[in-house]
Amino acid sequence: MTVRFGLLGAGRIGKVHAKAVSGNPDATLVAVADAFPAAAEAIAAQYGCAVRTIEEIEAADDIDAVVICTPTDTHADLIERFCRAGKAVFCEKPIDLDVERVRACMKVVKETGGKLMVGFNRRFDPHFMAVREAIDAGRIGDVEMVTITSRDPGAPPVDYIKRSGGIFRDMTIHDFDMARFLLGEEPVTVTATAAVLVDKAIGEAGDYDSVSVILQTASGKQAVISNSRRATYGYDQRIEVHGSKGMVSAENQRPVSIEVATGDGYTRPPLHDFFMTRYTEAYANEIAGFIAALEKGTPLAPSGADGLAALAIADAALASVKEKRQVTIG
Repeated sequence: MTVRFGLLGAGRIGKVHAKAVSGNPDATLVAVADAFPAAAEAIAAQYGCAVRTIEEIEAADDIDAVVICTPTDTHADLIERFCRAGKAVFCEKPIDLDVERVRACMKVVKETGGKLMVGFNRRFDPHFMAVREAIDAGRIGDVEMVTITSRDPGAPPVDYIKRSGGIFRDMTIHDFDMARFLLGEEPVTVTATAAVLVDKAIGEAGDYDSVSVILQTASGKQAVISNSRRATYGYDQRIEVHGSKGMVSAENQRPVSIEVATGDGYTRPPLHDFFMTRYTEAYANEIAGFIAALEKGTPLAPSGADGLAALAIADAALASVKEKRQVTIG
């Protein structure tokens, strides 16, 4: 079975998914749509697909599934449209910035029998997957504490910050999903602190650039998350899971994994400096997972419910900062 794809959105993340789809032997990129014709034409020329409108992709008989890479405020509407059109949907996170809008969208997905997967790509990173596999194999016993470090090399433009929904919904939301993925239990409370330490313009836009979060489950398991919009040494992505019998961790990745020893000491190459290079394999793996689930008829994961859960944690974390207290996750 070959899954025939339509790509909605030809921007930065659209290019990533165009590469992932086109590189998969069980997929064909049939068409791309974008509000900017030049962007769509560039992908069409690179991968040999057609340029169509969203309406044409919606009505097309030669497209089985779509990848939604459009601006966040269009996601929920497009999910509903394409579920009603009978096409499987892969949508970049988040489904929406408003929890109630996500719930309404999930209702439509359920009513139409739609197939939806949400793009939390880090679940598909080979290193993080190996951490989960070690947990599932019982190698560290019962999970007790998860520590997640996620720091960007630099902050995005302030114009992006203004429409991003804030650091908890835009950046930390990946770590909320990863915490749920590794804890094996749902967090029920969150305590968060936040500051503006990187760029005062981010604060003037109503957001934060440096945050620390503690999540706790009903049984007492904890996840600690550290985020910063600035890491001068590269894209800092680390995970450690402590259990009753031991610990498993995933270290930072580098484009080249070598070490040079001289009289001046030991040196290693710098870290990746961008999420698109750090998570290249993860993006390919998640599209492969989407295709495999469609072929086998198995549940799609991360699901819309996973997207909703991570967004609910993000809302609670922001409330914790504003109210300076521990908040129960709704």
